[in-house]
Parts: sequence; C-alpha cells; structure tokens
Amino acid sequence: MRTTAVSAQLVHPPNNLAFIQDEVATVKIEIDPNDLTTILNPNNLESNTLYPATFIYLCSAGNDTVTNVGFRLRGNTSRYADKKSFKIDINSFVPGRKWFGLEKLNLNGQHNDPSLLRAFASGHLLTAAQLPSSRNSFVRLYINNEYKGLYLNNEHIDEEFIQERFVSDHQGNLYKASYGAELTYLGSNPANYVNLYEQKTNGLTNGYAGLIQFLSVLNNSSTADFPCAIQQVLDVDLYLKSLAVEVLSGHWDGHAFNKNNFYLYQRPSDGKFVFIQYDMDNTFGIDWIGMNWATRDVYSWGHPSQPRPLYNRMMAVPYFKDRYTFYLDSLLNSVFNQNSILPLLQSKQALIAQAALDDTYRELDYGYNDADFLNALTQASGGHVSSSVSSYLVNRFNTANFQTTFNGLTNPCVAQLNELTSESVSIVGYFNVLGQSIDRSEPNQPIFVRYSNGQVKKIVYIEN
Repeated sequence: MRTTAVSAQLVHPPNNLAFIQDEVATVKIEIDPNDLTTILNPNNLESNTLYPATFIYLCSAGNDTVTNVGFRLRGNTSRYADKKSFKIDINSFVPGRKWFGLEKLNLNGQHNDPSLLRAFASGHLLTAAQLPSSRNSFVRLYINNEYKGLYLNNEHIDEEFIQERFVSDHQGNLYKASYGAELTYLGSNPANYVNLYEQKTNGLTNGYAGLIQFLSVLNNSSTADFPCAIQQVLDVDLYLKSLAVEVLSGHWDGHAFNKNNFYLYQRPSDGKFVFIQYDMDNTFGIDWIGMNWATRDVYSWGHPSQPRPLYNRMMAVPYFKDRYTFYLDSLLNSVFNQNSILPLLQSKQALIAQAALDDTYRELDYGYNDADFLNALTQASGGHVSSSVSSYLVNRFNTANFQTTFNGLTNPCVAQLNELTSESVSIVGYFNVLGQSIDRSEPNQPIFVRYSNGQVKKIVYIEN
C-alpha cells in the first residue's frame, strides 16, 4: 500500500452571475402576504421557520426564476431593526437543488452603516489577503413588488463554500461558533460544545473529537510545548493573517475582542483547523462601546478581562507575534491604505448610489439621510459612526505603522510540523471522496482514513 498526502489548496472562486460586480442586480421575492405578516410579526422575530416563496433574479445577462424556495429573517440584532435582513434557502423544499452552485443566499440590510460599504470593504480585505471569504454583491430587493432597499448579497458559509475554497480538501467538519465561543476547553464530553459550536457538515461519528483535541491543545499545553503543539492542530499562518485583517479593519465584533462571528474548519488533509471570519459590518470606524479602534494598540486587541486563549497565547509566543507583525506590514504595504481602498469604494459608491438613495428603509433605524450616504466616505455621521471610512483608514494606517516592529524570527518548530500528534489514536472509518463509508479492502479505491481524534490524515490508494 502506498500513501500520498492531499495538498491543502485554498482558492477564492471567481464571481459568477449570482455575485455580479458591475451592476446592481434585482432580487424579487413573491410570498403569500399572510406568511410575510407572520415573518415580520414582532412576536416571531427570533423564528427561523422557512416559508415558501418564489425567487426572481434580474440582471443585464438575463432573468431567472426559482420557485418554492424558503424565506425567513436572518441575523441577530438586525431582526429587531426596521430594515431587516433575510435568508433565501434554495433547497429547503427541494432537497439537493442549487442556484449557481449555491444552496442559500444572505441578504444583509446593513442598517447600522450609513455608507453601506463597510462589510464590502472588509470582505475585499479578506479576499485580497487570500483568506477564505464570502463572495458578495449589491442587489435591489423587492418583496411582493415593494422596494425594501439596497442589500448586500453575501455568500453563505456552508458545505458549498468549503468545496469551492478547499479543493480536494473539503471533507472535513465545519463548525459555526455562536456568540460567546471563547475557545476555552470545556472537558471531553461533546455535549459541552454543541450549543457553542454547531457542526454544519458531515455529522459523522466522532464529529467533535477533533474540535475537542484542538481546544485541549490550545488551553492545556504547557508554555514550553504550546508553540509546537498548536501548529499541529491549527493553520497558524492563516489565523495570524486573519487576525491582521481583523485588527486593521477595526472588526471589534470578531473573536479576539467580542467572541463572535467566526467559523472553524478542520482540513482533512492534515487535521488542522482553519479560522474563518464573517459578518464584518461593525468595522472602519463603527463603534458601540466607546473605544477608538483606529488607534488601539495592534498588540493589545483582545478583550482585557475575558478569556481569549487563542489570541492571548498566540501573542505570548515571540515567533507568532512576529509572524502576525509580518502580515500586518504586508497588508499595510499592499491593500490596506488610501490609494488601494478608497478608489475601490468610490467606484462602488457610484455604482450603488441610485439604489441607495431610493432606499427609504435605510433611514428608519438611525435617521440617516441622503447626505449621510453620499458623504460617508469622508464624513462621520455621529453616534456609533464615530469616524468616516477615510479618516478611520488614515488613522489606522498611521498608528499601525508606528506600532509595528518586525524582527524576522525563526519558527522554533519546523522539524515537528509534519509529525503526527503523540497521542494514541485509532481508525474509526474509511470514506471515499464523496464522504460515503466504504470498505477498506476495495482495490484501487482512493479513500480517506478518519481517526478517533477527528483527523483525516491522508488519501490512501490500495493496490492489488
């Protein structure tokens, strides 16, 4: 028997017509008025019940209609906003159906951002940094022929998202972290993790074994062992690069400060976890707690009084802190600066302007007027929007440049990175590339071997 490792290839799929970039497409939802009344009833705002609807998509390339989709509210605090956010579930009533490779669409109202561009800008940074990120586009939304406003059509993070980005490495477990997920170790019982870390893919035996092992290593490794042990279970470079985007964009509503808005994906090829950010709308100068995120020390970003073992332990290791500095400097010298971001946002603002000015719902929650939108790149709106996009960008760029010092330290654990963990593990199953259980003895069948610690270490070719 010979073995070969799977290459961990991270890609960003191209935008298709579902995420058209050079125009504002139109989405129309046709739904029974009684169902819509039920969805919007103040007593039902926390409900995730899907109601049947017809989805119509209109753009210059043509029109498309999908009947019998699921439709509901989405989000957390946005459910209570006057401008709601919505989810369209393509396959809820027709299992297996996809639209342009998608099973779900998230339409985000961005009611707290007068520019309507901050989430787009943050997603652009993630993509430019070659991190796993959702595709997005702007759309006009009509429900039963009533214009509900300009929305950000944001790609849902699910099995399809993973398949598109982790080519030949998409059979692993994806976990959605709920608010409050501090990444602390809660013992060996999987039941302790289910409510905080919802498993979104596979549902196979030992679905939480890998996550528990990761959290055990993160929290329980000695100070001496931690630098090498964590690199066995986490893609450290992707995390540190993601943290650099989190800090530069002012994403205080992410994991490091607010234990929120992230996924974890365990790659089958090496068993390592990948940290994935999402919902980055409270960025670029939006603040709800009286903090100046543009000047906050880039090395003191985590919450000052709550457990954040991932952030705190990484920053306590000189090599990891230095590597994080490398990614900060790389972003500052490439995409995170006025010359790179502002022209993009000015162009996008011009593209969406008419749809935004026609949007009366954006005015309801905070009283934003047309001038607030038109001037949002250069003027603060007051209240929780303490800074314009431009002034935040300039201040964050200048202070981060002043605060960072890169020393070029060497990874102390290079020799150990390709070794298996020392704990004893057992094989719990064999699966083909579709995730189906198979017999190990099938000749010439490429298979994944899943271990009791949640890893799927390699593809195995069994020869006659």
